[in-house]
Amino acid sequence: MKQEANKIKFFLYARKSSESEDRQVQSIDDQVNRLKKFASDFNLDIKKTYTEAKSAKKPDNRPLFDEMIQRIENGEAGGILCWQINRLSRNPIDSGKLSWLLQRGILKSIQTIDRQYLPEDNVLIFSVESGVANQYILDLSKNTKRGMLSKLEKGWQTGIAPLGYLNDKENKTIIKDPERFNLVRKMWGLMLTGNHTPPKILDMANKEWGFRTRKFKRIGGNELSKSGIYKIFTSLFYAGTIENAGVQYAGQHERMITLEEYDRVQMLLGRKGKPRPKHHEFAFTGSMRCGVCNCLYTAETKKKLLKSGEIREHTYYHCTRKTTKIKCNQRKNIPVDDLEVAIEKEIEKYTILPEFLRWALEGLNKKNDTEIEDRTKVYEMRHKNLVETQKELDELTKMRYRQLIDDETFIKEKNTLTSKIAQSKENLRETETRADKWLELTEKTFAFATYARAAFLRANKMGKAGLELKKEILLTLGKTPIITDQKLFIEPNEWFAEIQNDYPALEKKYLRLEPTKTPMNKAKTEALASVRAHWLRR
Repeated sequence: MKQEANKIKFFLYARKSSESEDRQVQSIDDQVNRLKKFASDFNLDIKKTYTEAKSAKKPDNRPLFDEMIQRIENGEAGGILCWQINRLSRNPIDSGKLSWLLQRGILKSIQTIDRQYLPEDNVLIFSVESGVANQYILDLSKNTKRGMLSKLEKGWQTGIAPLGYLNDKENKTIIKDPERFNLVRKMWGLMLTGNHTPPKILDMANKEWGFRTRKFKRIGGNELSKSGIYKIFTSLFYAGTIENAGVQYAGQHERMITLEEYDRVQMLLGRKGKPRPKHHEFAFTGSMRCGVCNCLYTAETKKKLLKSGEIREHTYYHCTRKTTKIKCNQRKNIPVDDLEVAIEKEIEKYTILPEFLRWALEGLNKKNDTEIEDRTKVYEMRHKNLVETQKELDELTKMRYRQLIDDETFIKEKNTLTSKIAQSKENLRETETRADKWLELTEKTFAFATYARAAFLRANKMGKAGLELKKEILLTLGKTPIITDQKLFIEPNEWFAEIQNDYPALEKKYLRLEPTKTPMNKAKTEALASVRAHWLRR
């Protein structure tokens, strides 16, 4: 140590946080004792000793540290004696304040057990070591959060286990509290009857059962409080779900109640309850519009507690009414069951019997042969036009080389021919895929008309995939569905027009013939042939 330190008055500063950052740091008393011996050995003048049990992660969190710095700025002392530099700061604000005081010479020395920091030192030394202290906190925070997230994802709650459970410190899990688990479960049971209020259950537990909270070192061992009983009845933990920062995790601990029982208690609690967050997915949201204000329709699920104690859910669709330009009078909700019946009726308009699908495919295959022949002729004609236009462009270029035309005429004619060539190439590409696209569209149209209604009804058993299928079927029918006065209107796609216009009459005629129930005769055969021919012509 330099001799000048003997002339400086020092403040001795010792700090230890109760947080994990300081688990390996000596106690405050140990720090003070060692630092006082150090001051005695090196004849340092200690003006005052500051001890503080506060974290240095954040600035303006240590009143005694701030007082010490203020007194140094007032000139009452010029040095700080501490165990390590990280006792003074673990954040860039306080580190910068100390560094600035050193550079200006107001703080003449920072003395630790193993080194001294002086105004004339390279500022990098202090900056690096204080930065290491700050980085330690950042790394510790990241590692702590990572560890907590890992534990949550494995299904174990962090922190103190709720009443009725205990922390198994050896296995880092949560187990049943043999003394309280059944009593807390009994509280839930009384609440689920619907005949007991939380205050009544609280009084019963404290007075009749002698219920007491867990005893810790400084707290616990008392009667259950009013806030405590509501904390129990609003915690998803008892239903096997862990909540943390708005995210839910499936717990591995033994659950006390079911999710349905939890939901029922929340209904009984009313405003004081904490409904379980649910992410509902609906089939038709974003696919229908209001016929008055043109806003999209959305859906929501509402719960109703029946006298039997059963919780019944009902889903409704309604206009979002997000526009302020048009006053929307569509206030009534549409039950999802009513909406699906309306959609089913729309699908039914374009539903055909499997026999008509078979006839259609037979006719399409024959039609496709004709289409291929037509496509070949069209392709040859369009290819010929392309070759001729390309020749014209070549001749035009030769004329320019021979200076038979000027630049203005050349550019004008060239642009015209280039556009014509580009259009001809596009026509050729369209011709190449024309028959395939035509066949694919018509086959899909008739297949949809045959099986869509059955698929729509079957979708209820398919979970999330069923919701997507329902929306796909609805949107395939036509343009964006419109709802006005709780009635559904759909303008069908043009390829369904023939089915809607002609098919119903043909189906009635076909069913009257009942070809599968009675023997065929000449008259019936001719009648069926007539139905088939009329269908194929359409």
